[in-house]
Amino acid sequence: MMDMSLTANAAAAIRAHARSTPERTALIIVDDLEGDGGDRRVSFAQLDAEARRIGAWLQARYPVGERVLLLYPTGFGFAAALVGCLYAGMIAVPAPLPGRYPHERSRALRIAENASVSALLTDTTNHDTVLAWAQAVGLTDPPLLATDSDVVPDADSWSPRELDRDALAVLQYTSGATGEPRGVMVSHGNLLHNVESQRRAFGLTAQTRLGGWVPLHHAMGLFGHLLPALMVGGGCVLMQPAAFIRHPHRWLSMIDRYELYASAAPDFAFEMCRARVTDSQLSGLDLSRWRIAINGAERIHAETVAAFVARFTSAGLRDDVVCPSYGLSEATLFVSADPFRRPVVTWVDEHGLEQQRFVPAEAGAALVSCGTPRDVEVLIADPATGEALSPGSVGEIWLRGPSVSRGYWRDDAPTGTTSTTDGYVRTGDLGTLHEGELYVTGRTAELLAVDGRCLYPQEIERTLRAQVPGLGIISAVFTVPLAGPGSEHALVVVSEVNGRPTEDRLRHLADEISRTLTREFGISPGTTVLLRRGGVRRATSGKVKRPVMRRLFLDGELDAVHSDRAPSMVAAS
Repeated sequence: MMDMSLTANAAAAIRAHARSTPERTALIIVDDLEGDGGDRRVSFAQLDAEARRIGAWLQARYPVGERVLLLYPTGFGFAAALVGCLYAGMIAVPAPLPGRYPHERSRALRIAENASVSALLTDTTNHDTVLAWAQAVGLTDPPLLATDSDVVPDADSWSPRELDRDALAVLQYTSGATGEPRGVMVSHGNLLHNVESQRRAFGLTAQTRLGGWVPLHHAMGLFGHLLPALMVGGGCVLMQPAAFIRHPHRWLSMIDRYELYASAAPDFAFEMCRARVTDSQLSGLDLSRWRIAINGAERIHAETVAAFVARFTSAGLRDDVVCPSYGLSEATLFVSADPFRRPVVTWVDEHGLEQQRFVPAEAGAALVSCGTPRDVEVLIADPATGEALSPGSVGEIWLRGPSVSRGYWRDDAPTGTTSTTDGYVRTGDLGTLHEGELYVTGRTAELLAVDGRCLYPQEIERTLRAQVPGLGIISAVFTVPLAGPGSEHALVVVSEVNGRPTEDRLRHLADEISRTLTREFGISPGTTVLLRRGGVRRATSGKVKRPVMRRLFLDGELDAVHSDRAPSMVAAS
């Protein structure tokens, strides 16, 4: 088995499989899980040949280190372009296709401008759409190439590039769930170290297939599925994210049909499967070969994990398959996990948690362990002072190690907000280490200060989802300042609703939200906003974009089907 620590760069790791096992399947692109076929299989030799063609085109035009924007749907085109960039010594910049919605088009433009890309790559199917977008936003200087066209040269035109481990491989733009996306500078060394950590932690081999539906421009899809599969050699199975959102059971069907060893998704995906997979769909599943179901990318809820396992036990799912984990782009994804065991849940005192203390108790808030940190140093620090906190304190999670990136591309943030002089990177996540395991409680930017208490929006959202029937599974809770002197803030609850939005039903739901908050948390909402399904903005990982929803609320841009505002509340603009 290849040891990534002995490999020169990420490109060399992938090329080694093209040489030693050229006919082994590198990719399976799933199109149809309802019929008898509908997939495309690509060998390592085919991937290597296409990557060398793209690499040759790039080499002929640009010096090592230029940034190249990748605008593809999930599939072979993206994988070939990514590997082609690695082969040519370019820095790949994955981005979502500029879709029909303004925020999607704006995000792609901001990434292209921040990275100062030298070229745009896409496929022939999306070429005209990307071209129209580029012309509309004035992005006309970088050339646009459809990499599956005849313009791309022969693979033999490519020549190997000598790259060291410090060379940048990817600018991975953060999801933007809590602010403006920033490009994390991921080096070849970061990739090699993190994939090696995953290989050892999860037992990955050339016989273990990975895959899933998470978009490839997101860290979980790129660093958790595609690149580990290609670098270790087990191959990757991919499906379109939209297919999962429309039909959650297709993710599980893919795991069954293609015998996936490991597949990752955010917590909300497990809840969607539990809630929307029918008995008929369940009866046709065999999940006994699924060994690692990585749950990460957002706050993990103990009840979601337990309910998912209970729902799919009859399909052969083992109770040690769901693997809570912690990771982020700044650490090239993987930070902590303990696979092949039942999830560990610790009950902690809720009042202590409000005071940033982690106090185990007989009852209270159920926190899920994200496992043991792997090959990375973790420091729990005071987010205001940067000082290390004593055991039992909840603070900001800081990371240091070979997988941790060197920072953000063109980072204009004030000194000390993204790293420290000791080489740690600040994650913006809150948590603690307890008995050697990492517990994540929320994000510093999302913590709510209400009546002198610190509350976590995820806990409020979870409680409302569980106790108010008729609400959708997606909601966003945040605070806004009240007009006038002082620093008082009012709580705003924004939630999607299921079913027909009749006036009486919506008024009842708003009343139930208020009653539940008063009963469970001793607080009242300043405003309750109900939206149709799909109205709450989420990042590509599925994370709720609470800061974005807060801005839309303040700007009066939410398309509400119902809104209740307390008489005393006048939000400051």
